[in-house]
This record gives sequence, structure tokens and C-alpha cells, in this order.
Amino acid sequence: MAPKSDSAEAIVLNFVNEQNRPLNSQNVADSLQKFNLKKAATQKALDNLADNGRISFKEYGKQKIYLARQDQFNIPNNDELNQMKEENAKLQQQLQEQKKAISEVEGEIKTLQSNLTLEQIRDKDAKLRKEVKEMEEKLDKLRGGVTLVRPEDRKAVEDMVSEKLTQWRRRKRMFKDLWDAITENSPKDLKEFKEELGIEYDEDVGVSLQSYSDLMQRDKKRPRGY
Repeated sequence: MAPKSDSAEAIVLNFVNEQNRPLNSQNVADSLQKFNLKKAATQKALDNLADNGRISFKEYGKQKIYLARQDQFNIPNNDELNQMKEENAKLQQQLQEQKKAISEVEGEIKTLQSNLTLEQIRDKDAKLRKEVKEMEEKLDKLRGGVTLVRPEDRKAVEDMVSEKLTQWRRRKRMFKDLWDAITENSPKDLKEFKEELGIEYDEDVGVSLQSYSDLMQRDKKRPRGY
């Protein structure tokens, strides 16, 4: 029978799913003190949820580690990650082109301000403004071409990328917590143990969560009109 919304099991289940990382009963009990749940009640709720298959658990000696069921989350597959890479590469290239154009204009303005007369500066400024406008129009035409996505499609891709990065970040944190718990008192060499289990870090396969996150942050700062 499903627990009531205000029962201990419902509170514990909601907390475990929100955290989505390895937890022991003490972690959960400490975090849920505001609900007046005793450690015994928390332990019972965790065991009941695990027995009913609503959460997962692993036993390490006398300690039990609980975590949310991962089949309820959407995890990007290789095709989705490749699509994210391609879209990020396009966005990064566009950003670099804009930065280069702005840098060239700013360099021209600095040169004019230091070397030309006021009249020459005005004439050159008008010419540069015209060139900038022509460049902006050219960029607008390029962005309006068939090779680029519509704004609503672009937003959908950005939302998808953001969601996948969030899931990636959560899974990294979950793995780290679980790995630390497993290897805390292990006498084995951690590098050899990792190779024995066939575990590969992001760095081992040439990917970086931080680089994708930084790219998303830079893209959010870019004006949408360009």
C-alpha cells in the first residue's frame, strides 16, 4: 500500500529522489530532523522502500547505502551526446566569429582615436559604422539560412543540453560518493582497483563536463539578436 503524503516513507522517498546520491540512514535522519523523524523511523522507512523496490540499496559490510532508482531519470545516450557536441561546436564557432569582428572594430577605433584628427575620426567612424552594419546584416543573413536552426528549435536544444548536463553532473556526484564509500577502507591500490573493474573517468575518454558547462554559460550571455 502506498504511503500517505505526510508519512515517513513519503518524506524519505521524496528526499532520496531529490538528492539522487548515495546516502546512509544517518545522512537521511540528520537531514530530516525538521520533520521530527527519529533515526529508527527513518531506518524503517528506508528498509520498507528498498524492500518494495522504490529505492535501490547496496550493502558494504554492516553498512547499507541507499540511492534513488536511476531508471526514473533520463540519461543521454551516445547519439544525444554527439548531437550536443555538434551543436556546441557550431555555437562556439559563431561566438568566435562575433568576438573577432568586435575585436577588429575596437582595434580600429583605438587606432583612430590616437592618431587621427577629429574630422578624420568622424569620417572614419561613419565608415566603420557602415561596415559594422553591413557585417551585422551579413551575419543576420547567415543566421537566417537553412543551415541554422529556428529560435524555438535552438531553445529546445539548449534546454535538452542543460538537462543532460544536469543529469551528467548528478551522476558524477553520485559515483564519487559511492566510490568514496566503497574505497574508504579498501587496502587495494585505487588505480589498479579502477582498472580491474573497468571504470573509466571522463578524462580517460577525452570529455569534460566543465568545458560543456562553460560553453553553455558563455552562450547564455550572448545577445540573441546577433
